[in-house]
Amino acid sequence: MTFERVRAVEPLPGLALKVSFQNGTVKRYEVAPLLAIWEPFQALSSVKGLFDQVKVDAGGYGISWNGEIDLSCNELWNNGTAWQ
Repeated sequence: MTFERVRAVEPLPGLALKVSFQNGTVKRYEVAPLLAIWEPFQALSSVKGLFDQVKVDAGGYGISWNGEIDLSCNELWNNGTAWQ
């Protein structure tokens, strides 16, 4: 399995992310729908400033906000939409 690793991530208004991958592709990923599915993600809207603390994990295999909230590079690649 190949991984499209993350190079950079930028928080956007409305609980969305701009994700840049190492292959040069840029995608938009909507985090808001995850709040209704995964309880830990609710903190991204209720804890002031937490969403803006998103960072790329070592090696680019995902992103994270803290020890409980993270997303894999595969999730971002497969479910992100082309950057407009």
